[in-house]
Formats: sequence, C-alpha cells, structure tokens
Amino acid sequence: MGALIVSSRPTVIVLGGGSDAEREVSIESSASVAQALRESERFGVRCEIIEQPTLTSLREMRGDVVFPVLHGPFGEGGGMQDLLELDGRPYVGSGPGAARLAMDKLAGKLGAAAIGVPTPSGACLNLDDDACPIPLPCVVKPVHEGSSVGLSLCRSAQDWDAAINAVRADRAQHPARAWMVERLIDGRELTVGLLDLGSGLESVGVIEIEAASGAYDYEAKYQRDDTRYTPDPELPEGVSERMQAQAVEIAEAMGVRHLARVDFMFDGDGVAWFLEINTMPGFTAHSLLPKAAARRGIAMSDLCTGLVHRALGERAGVRSE
Repeated sequence: MGALIVSSRPTVIVLGGGSDAEREVSIESSASVAQALRESERFGVRCEIIEQPTLTSLREMRGDVVFPVLHGPFGEGGGMQDLLELDGRPYVGSGPGAARLAMDKLAGKLGAAAIGVPTPSGACLNLDDDACPIPLPCVVKPVHEGSSVGLSLCRSAQDWDAAINAVRADRAQHPARAWMVERLIDGRELTVGLLDLGSGLESVGVIEIEAASGAYDYEAKYQRDDTRYTPDPELPEGVSERMQAQAVEIAEAMGVRHLARVDFMFDGDGVAWFLEINTMPGFTAHSLLPKAAARRGIAMSDLCTGLVHRALGERAGVRSE
C-alpha cells in the first residue's frame, strides 16, 4: 500500500456492537468515542453498530480510518483485525497477532512468565472432570472473554460444584467457549492504563478497584454504582513503578499498540501478580483507561483524537502528533 492520502478533515468510522458477549458495553463505549471525536471538531464521524461484518460490508463503510470499539473474541481477539488488515485502511488498536495473544488469557500468562513477571498458576478446564485441576481456592473464567464474563470465585468445594455446573450449563449455548482455572490471589486489585502518546506505549497511571460484592465481575464493572476506584493508590515503595514498567514490558512483548489495560493482583507479601491484558478497554462512564488518562490531564476528546492520530500516522509511515 502506498502513502496514505486523506482529506484535511478525515472521517473516522467508529464501530460498536459486534457479535460477542460484551455487545452492549461495546455499543455504549462506541457512542462515547463517537461523541468525544465530534467534540474535538477535527474529524468527520460515522458511528456504525454492527454484528459480525464481512470484508464487503466493511469496505462499503465510507471513511478514512476505523476505530473498532469492539470487545470479545471476534471484535478484540483477532477476527475483526484480520478483516481490517484486508480492508487496508488505518485502524486504532493492535494488529491480529497481538490481539489473538492478548485475548487468550493462558497465552498471556505464558508470555508474562517468559519475561519474569509473576502470574498465578493456571490450567485449562476439562468439563469431563469433576475435580478441580489445581488446589482451591481458585478462579474459574473463560479463556477468550473480557469484562469478567462468567467469572466465579471458588473458595470451597461447594463453590467449585456451583461453578462447574454453571460452566456445563453454559456449554449448551456456547459449545466452543474454552474455560480455565487460575489460583486465586487474595489482595488488592490494580490496573495499569497504557497509551501511546507519541513515542510508544507508556503508563498513564494505576487505579485500585474495590468491588462491594468482593468480585470485580461484569455486574460490578458495568451495572453497579458501588464499586470504588482509587487513582494512584498508596502502595509500598517501588511497587507502583515496578508494576507500570512490567505492564509496558508485557504489552511490548506481545506486540500490542496504541492502548491497553493490564490487570494485576497485589498480595499481602508485596507481590503484584499479572492477570490479563486488554487491547481495547472500555470507554464507558465506568471504564478505567479514560479515568487514568483524565488523571494525567488527558480529556476524553484528546484521548480519542490522539488514538486516531496514532493510527493515521503509523499507516502513513510517520509518528503523528
């Protein structure tokens, strides 16, 4: 593909919806992104609510750059990115390979361990087995979903029985969904927001999450108003800096670009354990990357505008400010 040529006021196609479990979150996030871009007055904006598009339907959408505010295995996990590569226009977010790696929680754990970042032990869940493959307590969750879809905390045999029965019931509706178990780390839940501000990914801060229910699940993320978020929480000396550096290391090792959110658990022994990385974090009123950016003085309109400039600049072969 030759040099990118766009008008002085490019049109951004904001994609929302998708065919994955987080469709409603995606619709809300895409509306926020579209509104932020309109407020900047730097772009034309078209917001498209989609299911699972074909290459033909994608090419029929008129615009210069794509902002796919999509979550889940297809929208965020490589399938949509494959289409975007074939489409040829610049787009916000990671490429197909990085998207697939990051969406696979077990692959993410292997990647973190390979560069020396602590991560809880885990294993694939075989639904034909009744016994938990690792000692309790543990977490049961899908391998390829975001937003804590299907998350269960198992501290007792009764919790395990309830979780495995829920997963078996889910199999009737989602037969291809893979599940995993992970050692449960008790401690403080922390997340690091990453943004490319013009010279590669860097941390925009740490946020502590305290869910009133005890589990930061889908409901706590998007449906409740009693979850507490504390930017720049007090941590022992050096922990915040080390965790932010590790978040960047993990993202770079996977080839992630433009933006990400990296989740950790901080235990009572002073260890920050990597859990997972999200390559297209939410942009809702509850979402953590916009909160972290705002703490750095980056307004929502500037956040979204900057991401579009990153995409345009990379495809043109230059760093765009």
